[in-house]
Amino acid sequence: MIATVDFSNLKLVLGEHPMFAAGLLLVVGYLIGKLAAKCKLPEITGYILAGLLVGESVTGVFPKEMNHSFAIITETALGLIALAIGVEFSASKLKRIGRATVVINLVQVLTTLLAVFTTMWLMGMDAPFALLLGAVATATAPAASLAIAHAMRARGKFIDYIHSVIALGDAACLLLFGLILSFTGKLLGTSTNGNSDVFYALREVVISLVLGLVGAVVLHQFTRSKKSQNELLILTLGVVFMTTATAIIFHLSPLLSNMTMGCVLINLSARNHRLFRILEPLTPPLYALFFVIAGTELNLEVFTRREVAIMGGAYILVRGLGKYVGAWLGCKLGRIGEPIRSNLGWCMLPQAGVALGLVLLIQTSPVMQRLSENQTQIMNDMVNIVLMSVFVNELIGPPLLKMAIIRGNQSDEDLEDTL
Repeated sequence: MIATVDFSNLKLVLGEHPMFAAGLLLVVGYLIGKLAAKCKLPEITGYILAGLLVGESVTGVFPKEMNHSFAIITETALGLIALAIGVEFSASKLKRIGRATVVINLVQVLTTLLAVFTTMWLMGMDAPFALLLGAVATATAPAASLAIAHAMRARGKFIDYIHSVIALGDAACLLLFGLILSFTGKLLGTSTNGNSDVFYALREVVISLVLGLVGAVVLHQFTRSKKSQNELLILTLGVVFMTTATAIIFHLSPLLSNMTMGCVLINLSARNHRLFRILEPLTPPLYALFFVIAGTELNLEVFTRREVAIMGGAYILVRGLGKYVGAWLGCKLGRIGEPIRSNLGWCMLPQAGVALGLVLLIQTSPVMQRLSENQTQIMNDMVNIVLMSVFVNELIGPPLLKMAIIRGNQSDEDLEDTL
């Protein structure tokens, strides 16, 4: 007799034991991630495929309702991603990247936002959702650029521009997203706060920044005289958890709060680099879980709907054009010459953790819990559009990024500004 697997029983087991589910997600994610790496694909792509495999679209062994049990994984991963972005803004680095990087980011973020928002709105998506999707589109993937540049052992002015532009761009994305999400409730008619206008949104952003500042000062004071790595790890995680939870409880932005905390910490003392180093061993399993969980959100049935597949393709195309054209125009206005101007935009196509985190954060936002059935369907479509974008861009992005590094990171003489 041929043995068969009763997936309904597996689903029952997972529903009763989140720890078993976490273990299964890690193991399956690891195996398919390694398989993806052997196929010269990013491990992130493998993690998303693993989530798709165990999700309800394929085997169904990971029931959709389990996602609520893993909300803490998403929130923690987002907090650490935002913290890492904040670290990029030390005073010394800000002086080095200069005015040109700010100009490039301002232009490319606004270009991408407007391009995606306009396209989605013209294709029939409600304006509030199109605006949120435009904000998510501005996010990039710092990890991809860092990994590829490191693997190529690339150095030089072009590499400095890549790292600074992507880090500053994701910081701008978080600020923009936090602002837009804050007053989206009024646009959707789901907010219960009559003051939920642009001034309320700005107040929320400011309080989020203050929360991050307070968290940084507290953590700095707790750890400045500590030498034990165990003590540093306990205190760092404790403050990060409390900061993230406080932001969520009071409907602030955990992304902005943690980004601010990272920025303030690194500028208070160079010794605070040790706090981020001790977190590094924790990030691989946490990020693996994060991406596998995101993959479980991918619903293959949605792509049988012609309009969603078309909107997903349009989103990928328009976002890519917005990034490339925006980076090119930003370089032009910032007086950055060739070959940087023609190649920087290719380095901004990958999209991963930040974008996934933002769209999952939209789902769990209190504002989104009061949507109508039709609006909930649009929200689900948005999640799948972003997952489709991440999957495609993680396939085509790294090869394009590698090509851009080869072309853009030429000799020092070639990298001089040549208008």
